[in-house]
This record gives sequence, C-alpha cells and structure tokens, in this order.
Amino acid sequence: MKKSFLQSLGPGLLFAGAAIGVSHLVQSTRAGAEFGFGLIWALLLVHLFKYPFFQYGPRYAAATGETLLDGYKKLGKGVLIAYYILNFATMFTIQAAVTIVTAGLASQLFGFTNDLVLWSTLIMFISFIFLVLGKYKLLDNVMKYIIVILAISTLIAVNVALFKTKDTFDVTQIIPFGTVELTFLIAFLGWLPAPLDVSIWHSIWSVEKDKTNIVKTKRKDAIFDFNVGYIGTLFLGICFVLLGALVMYKSGETFSNKAGIFASQLLDLYTKNLGDFSYIFIAVAAFTTMFSTTITTLDASPRAMNRTTKLLLNKELKYGYWFWILFLFAGTFLILKFYMDNMGLLVKIATILSFLTAPFYAILNYKLITGKHTPKEHQPGIYLRILSIVGIVFLIGFSVWFLMSL
Repeated sequence: MKKSFLQSLGPGLLFAGAAIGVSHLVQSTRAGAEFGFGLIWALLLVHLFKYPFFQYGPRYAAATGETLLDGYKKLGKGVLIAYYILNFATMFTIQAAVTIVTAGLASQLFGFTNDLVLWSTLIMFISFIFLVLGKYKLLDNVMKYIIVILAISTLIAVNVALFKTKDTFDVTQIIPFGTVELTFLIAFLGWLPAPLDVSIWHSIWSVEKDKTNIVKTKRKDAIFDFNVGYIGTLFLGICFVLLGALVMYKSGETFSNKAGIFASQLLDLYTKNLGDFSYIFIAVAAFTTMFSTTITTLDASPRAMNRTTKLLLNKELKYGYWFWILFLFAGTFLILKFYMDNMGLLVKIATILSFLTAPFYAILNYKLITGKHTPKEHQPGIYLRILSIVGIVFLIGFSVWFLMSL
C-alpha cells in the first residue's frame, strides 16, 4: 500500500514545480508589497475557480490513458490548430519570463557576472543537459525535494515575520480600479496558481509517468496527487503575499523591474526576518525553485508542441521533442537578448496573455471531461460541474472587465 501511494505522487508535484515560480516569487510578493493583505480574496477565488480545469488534466489521463491534446483533436481539428497557434505565440515569452527571474537569482547567489543574458543562456543549457540525461524520471524524483525545501524555508520566514511585526494587521480587502491597478490584478490572476494550459502539461506528465510504471495510475490516486500539489501552491501563494505585506507594505520601498535588483530585494525579504546567516540557504531555495520552473517549462512546452504536431500530421517525428526544445531555447535567447531591460513588462505581458486565454482552455477541458470522449464513471459530479460553470463565467467576466477598462 505504501509503495502504491509513493508511486502515485509525481505529476502533481511537477505541476507545483511549474506553478511555484514567477507567480509566487514575483507576483504574489509584489501583491503583498503593493496592496498588503488586500488581494487575498483574489488569490483564493482564482484557486477555487481554476481548480476543476486543472484537475481535468490528470482525470482525463487516468480515464483514457491519453493527453488532453488527444482529446482536443476528438473535439475537432480546428481546436487543436487553435491551441497550436496560442501555445506557439506564448511559449517563448513564458520561458523568457521564468528564465530571467532565475538568472537574476543566480547572479545574486553566485555573483561572478551580472550579465543576465549570459546567465539565462547558461541556465537553459544546464536545463537542456538535465533533460537529456535524466528525462522524465529524474525530473519527477528531484521535484519532491525542491518543493519541500522551499516550503520549509518560506514557512519559517513567514512565521518569524509575523512574530517580529509590531503593526496591527489591516485585512480589508481591496478591489483595484484604474488601468494600472486592474492590469496588475489581471497579471496577478493570470499565473495563479499557473496558466491554465499547464493542465495539458499535467496530462502529458501523467501519461509519461504511466509509461515508466508497471501499474497504471488510478483516477483516485491521480486526483490525490494533483490535490497535494494544488494545495501546496495555494499555501505558498498565501505565504508570499504575507511576506510582501509584512516586510514591504507602506514601507516606501517598491520592487524594481530589473531582474538582478528584484532578486536582491526578494532575498532581503527573507534575510531581514531570519538574519544574514540565512542568506545562502534562502538564496539556494529561491534559485532552486525558479530553476525547477525553468526546467519544467523547457520540458513541457516542447512535449506539448511535439504531441500537437504529431496529432495534426498523423505522423511521429523522430526527434520532434528535441527539435522543439532547441527551437524554444533559440527563441527565448533572442527575446532576452533584445528585450530584457524591463523584466516587469515581460512578466506582465506573459501573465496577461495567460489570463486572457484561460477561458479557452477552461471551456475545452470542461467540454471534453463531460462529453462522450470520457467514460461516464470518470466524469465529474454535479458539484464540480457547477463549480466549472461558475469558473468559466468568472474567467470570462474578468477578461471582459479588463478589456473594457483599457
């Protein structure tokens, strides 16, 4: 029984590894610094309303042994083409956003150069070698330790900050108005806990895990694994908002849009609370977290593009996965080479694009999991269906509100 439980863990933690990155280290901390506790409502709501659509990834994979992309093709080839175009349009910006934050942390931790393009190239090259040597299995095994290290260090930092603060807590919730504030809110929601297309990645990782295991993962185990990762991302999201609020809110200090300076400010959030002795430990934890996000995104987007290409052409491309990794590597390098002076704008573009495309993935996942292509016994119950419909309305409503406010 114990062996079965351990075997069921994996894709859910990869999901957490992909999710706990820019959305937490950058967006959640900035939300706390700029709005205090005022955006906790938004964090909780977006986790609630996105939950069903993320869960449908592992649910569909466990039910059918297929990825969501296989399901999208059954809904119509046009759906798959639309995904192909959307993913192609966003994957380079997303990879650039996570890589530049990782590079900023690396420059602070290792210090031998402040050239973030050089750092980004080196980090992506190391990630590439990691994937060549270890493939899915190494990624699966390493992620468990990374998440534990970050969770412990973050929890300690938040507790110390809570005990040290002398200010009274103002938990008044804020609804931002105005283009600047609303743009931040949409960016904040865009990657919390992750872009919705990560549900596709999750289904791919689930199918990949079954290939490495003798026993096929049951739906119950797949959903439990997902819930562990999802609750972890929610918990750490709240922690990072608290850190930003307790240390920087109303302090007169604001986060820089420069990756290196931002990384230094982020690490100071921890060391101000834990003391200078903790700098190395915290820096390693933060860097490892972002490095894991860089690896998972470098792995997942090429897997998705390769699978989509195969489904569209009805042909297996022998080195398709490696082609897409190298293509993503090159495209990301070009973005960082010529458009990296403003990390904040880069992250904002990526997160807003992710939020505006969320209704597309939400509707597709709901239609697929409740339709004829999913066996009845694996379809969601009435409460999850209701939550899904409300979630679709929420995502569309916020997107319309944002577009009308521009």
